[in-house]
Amino acid sequence: MIKIQLPDGSQREFAQPPTVADVAASIGTGLAKAALAGRIGHGKEAKVVDTSYRLERDTPLAIVTEKDPDGLDVIRHSTAHLLAYAVKDLFPEAQVTIGPVIENGFYYDFAYKRPFTPEDLAAIEAKMTELAKKDEKVERRVLPRDEAVAYFKSLGEHYKAEIIESIPQGEDVSLYREGQFEDLCRGPHVPSTGKLKHFKLMKVAGAYWRGDHRNEQLQRIYGTAWATKDELQQYLRMLEEAEKRDHRKLGKELDLFHIDEHSPGTVFWHPKGWTVWQEVEQYMRRVYRDNGYLEVKGPQLLDQGLWEKTGHWQKYRENMFTTESEKRDYALKPMNCPGHILIFKQGIKSYRDLPLRYGEFGQCHRNEPTGGLHGIMRVRGFTQDDGHIFCTEDQILPECTVYTALLQKVYQDFGFTDIIYKVATRPEARIGSDEAWDKAEHALMESLRRSGVQFEIAPGDGAFYGPKIEYTLKDALGRPWQVGTMQVDFFMAERLGAEYVAESGERRTPVMLHRAIVGSLERFIGILIEQHAGALPVWLAPTQVVVTSITDAQHDYVSEIVKTLLKQGVRAQADLRHEKITYKIREHSMQKVPFILVVGDKEKASGAVAVRARGNQDLGVMSLDSFVQKLAADIAAKV
Repeated sequence: MIKIQLPDGSQREFAQPPTVADVAASIGTGLAKAALAGRIGHGKEAKVVDTSYRLERDTPLAIVTEKDPDGLDVIRHSTAHLLAYAVKDLFPEAQVTIGPVIENGFYYDFAYKRPFTPEDLAAIEAKMTELAKKDEKVERRVLPRDEAVAYFKSLGEHYKAEIIESIPQGEDVSLYREGQFEDLCRGPHVPSTGKLKHFKLMKVAGAYWRGDHRNEQLQRIYGTAWATKDELQQYLRMLEEAEKRDHRKLGKELDLFHIDEHSPGTVFWHPKGWTVWQEVEQYMRRVYRDNGYLEVKGPQLLDQGLWEKTGHWQKYRENMFTTESEKRDYALKPMNCPGHILIFKQGIKSYRDLPLRYGEFGQCHRNEPTGGLHGIMRVRGFTQDDGHIFCTEDQILPECTVYTALLQKVYQDFGFTDIIYKVATRPEARIGSDEAWDKAEHALMESLRRSGVQFEIAPGDGAFYGPKIEYTLKDALGRPWQVGTMQVDFFMAERLGAEYVAESGERRTPVMLHRAIVGSLERFIGILIEQHAGALPVWLAPTQVVVTSITDAQHDYVSEIVKTLLKQGVRAQADLRHEKITYKIREHSMQKVPFILVVGDKEKASGAVAVRARGNQDLGVMSLDSFVQKLAADIAAKV
């Protein structure tokens, strides 16, 4: 007798080993029809399996439907296979490679003699719909490794054969068939193609076989799939809005920056964009000053030997830019940590000096692959809002608690109030004692508890030398951006010989807290642009006020107003062009200027201004002093 325990605590008993589908049917026809897969076991040991999976022994089981997060993964994975099925049906000479689930969808890489066109993409999607409507059964079979290699070679699927050849000899591999298409896969999959209804192909992009630029280039087709039509439509609307907010598009329209082929992966800041940069940097500089940080500046080039001592050379060599001078090897720094330790080591430090907080706007370089570059969000040269706190073990908890409160205030000032907190704990491959890891993890978790926030645990996601808190922002579209970090490090300072004199007189190694609030300034400004759809808050806007005349008769008055505003630190400019006032208002509105002051003969005679706020708001006529007071209040409130 096989006993199956259900999530509600009830049990089903079967004389013979049942399939997941059998269990679902025993509960009700509605559940049997909705079943996409099954989840056996509990917690980390839980495993998602096909509905055809046979339960050979007593086990806990949950039936996975479209309402279950695992169900959405199964739908997306199965839709990736449906994509490959459609491509093979339309383009028999195409070879299939890999097709994983990704956030919000899936992709599949193909080798084909010519690039896929937009017309091809539309035809493939239509074919997917046609195949799904056939509601063909999805069946699994297992083959010995060598037999599977021979089978795919016989089909001309050499990439699949290569994948299987990388599997150890003697192992079996699973294949899934739907109609005339059979693919290598571990599964699980939906029971039939009819379960796949709400999907859309998004784009075609280039990709390298196995992600290595030295290999042949493939074509990657991206798609999205959802459990319901409403969810699909909501996602597509979000993408449409995200496209309007794309920082690359807005950066060009608002004349903020550009990326140039003469220096790929770096940013050319235009005057307006550099103004935004300076506002962010100066704001963070005030944060440093007001919270006990000492600003420092380290060199760009550091000896290779230093990176070897810290362990970065062994782990990040491929992402480091290197150079040689007088038979000595150097690397452009990819991070600022070692430089701060070298600064700490200058002179004798006492326990009375701790915690010692260093902050730097440190320019870093990382040799990111071309395919990974993305506007100013992912670049090769960037400036890091980087800080390191040297402290004792007893100071870890209070420093982390204060830091979270500081970070919350900063994010709120920039317009972010929804923060996700995650503690990444010890990985299997790590250095140091369990006792040290226990202290570090406890301090991070306790600091978040004292901050009164809920947090998630990311088991095993810490660095090899220490755990960390990851602070993730949610933007106006609900998209997550992992920005801030707080990382406890017991080891790097020791590797470079940093010490302080303890109260007892003995020399000890300080604990090093790595922290960043906005992270890469380039990336953070990109996030800000998308968060505010280019309409940056008044305090950040590159041009805060434009003063425009209706006729030439007001030119002198406009110039006086601008001069007055500039003296008060307002970023103002005059528009004295011989254009219709409606045209000028529309143009500056498109540039998302917070305030447009319009002056005609009446305003000039009364010493007033007609104020138009962003969003086509007519605030009426007011004195210049009243407007300046309002502007100052908005800037102070960070609205």
